[in-house]
Amino acid sequence: MKLNECEKGSTYFVHRVLVAEAIGRRLEALGVNEGTEITVLNKKGSGSVIVKVRGTRLAMGRKIAEGIEAEKERAASHLEFADGRGGRR
Repeated sequence: MKLNECEKGSTYFVHRVLVAEAIGRRLEALGVNEGTEITVLNKKGSGSVIVKVRGTRLAMGRKIAEGIEAEKERAASHLEFADGRGGRR
């Protein structure tokens, strides 16, 4: 499910990140990688989400939150950019 569809107060694992390359690199630098545990702290009506990742609170807008797929259980996953290129560089 997309991050902005996740339940407030629940913990998930990042399954896949499907965003523009520059945003993907920034998220990776902030610790939002596949397999990372992420807790949804708050959700706004506009679609923006506040999450806790590795002890840090991050706020992201609807477009970015829609590009992050999360699952309740840890699963094998990978980073994939919007242009279809995958993997880490």
